[in-house]
Amino acid sequence: MRCTSFCTADSYNVDDFAKSLRSHGYEPKFHDDVIHIQKDQGDRMGDVFFFPYGCIITWGFDLGGEGQILDLVKGFEIHPLISAVEDYSTFLVGDKTQIIEEEDEIVLEEDDVLIKLSISHGLSQSVKLATFEESIGRTIQKTRHIPQELAEKGKIFMSRKKLAQQLGGLFAERNSINLHTDILDTPEFFWRRPKFEPYYMMAAEYMDIQTRLDILNKRLDVIHELYEVMSNELNHLHSSRLELIIIYLIVIEVVLVILKDFLKWM
Repeated sequence: MRCTSFCTADSYNVDDFAKSLRSHGYEPKFHDDVIHIQKDQGDRMGDVFFFPYGCIITWGFDLGGEGQILDLVKGFEIHPLISAVEDYSTFLVGDKTQIIEEEDEIVLEEDDVLIKLSISHGLSQSVKLATFEESIGRTIQKTRHIPQELAEKGKIFMSRKKLAQQLGGLFAERNSINLHTDILDTPEFFWRRPKFEPYYMMAAEYMDIQTRLDILNKRLDVIHELYEVMSNELNHLHSSRLELIIIYLIVIEVVLVILKDFLKWM
């Protein structure tokens, strides 16, 4: 059976979404700030978990059913992504809960909602991390010409306004990711339910979350260094502009003195 992870937005309007689910005949249950619903799939019940930071994990749905789930949340997305980020695994019920990495297959010892939720926490963090990775990658790609230009020509050939805009975009990108990386910590759900934490850790290890987070932090350091370079360049442009203004004022003053003396001798 399919287990699919989606990230569709920065976040969801959870309260209004829960009301909408009830109006559509669902019975949403809250596990801390995660909404869980079940949907009849004919021969079985499919489980869905909606995470407030814009992620959805579905268990036991086909492609059509997953599309219906994505339609449910439309209208309650805050800053929806242009295209959803998606990841896919399979799962089955077996003797022991484990993840077979070579086959991308999750084995559950029992069809238990809290075990699925525990694994879903790791899967949702992974797909959210993927959106950060894509965002950082695009930012580095857009600004890679700046250090090259500085190395080759000794200065950035960009207007002060354009440089300030680039600097603002860089700061906003770095700040946005820094504000949201706390969702990649161990969820509070496991503070009160420690016996389920091993399932979450299994999923986090399967998705290489810690390794990817370390790489993300290194990329954020690159952006931070680029931000400092551009800040220094912007300050240099500002200082140069002030120096030119002062030079022009001195020249004007000298010209006026010369004119005054010249007119005096006429």
